[in-house]
Amino acid sequence: MSAATRRAALLAELSAIVGADHVVGDGDDLLRHGGDRTTRWTPAPLAAVLPGSSAEVQAIVQLANRERIPIVPSGGRTGLSGGAVAARGELVLALDRMCRIIEVNAEDATLTCEAGAVTAQVQAAAQTAGLYYPVDFASAGSSQIGGNIATNAGGIRVLRHGMTRDRVLGLTVVTGAGELLHLGRGLVKDNTGYDLRQLFIGSEGTLGVICGATLGLAPPPPPTAVLVLGAPSLAALPAVLAAFRRRCRLAACEFFSAAALTRVVERHDLARPFAAATPYYALIEVELAGETDLDQALQVFETLRDAGVASDGVLAQSAAQARDLWRLREDISDTLAPWQPHKNDIAVRSSRLPAFIARAEALFAARFPALEVVWFGHLGDGNIHVNALKPAAWSGEQFQALGAAISQALGALVQEFGGSISAEHGIGLLRKDLLQYSRSAEEIRLMRALKTLFDPNHIMNPGKIFDPAPIPR
Repeated sequence: MSAATRRAALLAELSAIVGADHVVGDGDDLLRHGGDRTTRWTPAPLAAVLPGSSAEVQAIVQLANRERIPIVPSGGRTGLSGGAVAARGELVLALDRMCRIIEVNAEDATLTCEAGAVTAQVQAAAQTAGLYYPVDFASAGSSQIGGNIATNAGGIRVLRHGMTRDRVLGLTVVTGAGELLHLGRGLVKDNTGYDLRQLFIGSEGTLGVICGATLGLAPPPPPTAVLVLGAPSLAALPAVLAAFRRRCRLAACEFFSAAALTRVVERHDLARPFAAATPYYALIEVELAGETDLDQALQVFETLRDAGVASDGVLAQSAAQARDLWRLREDISDTLAPWQPHKNDIAVRSSRLPAFIARAEALFAARFPALEVVWFGHLGDGNIHVNALKPAAWSGEQFQALGAAISQALGALVQEFGGSISAEHGIGLLRKDLLQYSRSAEEIRLMRALKTLFDPNHIMNPGKIFDPAPIPR
């Protein structure tokens, strides 16, 4: 049978499962389904199929096993590591149609939804029920819950509410072998052996397809106050975090450098938080659950200022000013885009963040002196976004060739500090050569074994996290 005949037969079988209107065989729509927000790889999917139920997902995976067709699960395609890229003729299994909010249970404080539900949709449904889904990040308007779970998404509220993993009480999945499993069942307590649900969280579609989830909700958050403080040095940042953590209920704690601030205020015509420039800035958001909480936060700032740990500060006086202060941090990535930065998304313990950045700056000065590096990230959880900017005179190819050397050098430093080479975005295609710096050979061996256990024919998202294994024939 020729390749064209085989493909036509496959499309016919997929159409019989989901309906012809839900199979995409060509055109721009197919290419859109085959990529994410990375641009290094050119999408080249075999086709895209959009199931409408877990039963249809199961039938598709069983068909793919029979025909030995690799599958790339696809959510909102907002990833930054190539985890949803289909560049080698894979079948894209897109969850867009499976977007229902099935139930919001106020008594249990849970929300059950299909994997294609958009994060903002879940947040809105929780809010309508008087509850709160606290996992939040810039792509909440387009990312999908299934993708969030597959990459264990974090964001700006991790310090207060944890990662996506901390919110998942139940999962419906189809394994790579085509088995339909209901894991966790929405229970808070369930000590009945291995928790297979946790294996699928952060698995990046390599073990199977996440079809639905039961998520734990939180009470509505109290009002908050937003402050931006100037820090005279990197070493001051952990002291700022510790002081506010001891005496306030922290909702978020971010940091950014003077170079990041300068670019944001110039591009977006925003006001500087205060006149005097400082090398680093900390953005603090505290919850105001009691009458004295704001006074307490201001006292912490005054104590830090008197000790020389904070040089200046500003407290937002309105919701609009709070949004503008947050923009100083949240608009950094968009602002840096014209410089085509080489990005590394890493994590160390918060207490070690200044020492790590100091060593990394010395590394760049010694090995990559032509590059300017802009630092920012989540101080509260030790997540550092490293952005090395492309020199204007360099070609994209010249700069990209240097990127691998930058990542390897930073990876070795991350390993020395006992950190992670991927704090938020997963491994995907982009970081699999760096996995060795965060996981031991024994861990990687066991991860590969789990992959084979759940996906014996190696059809699920091949080449992500690990190099692709041969698909048995």
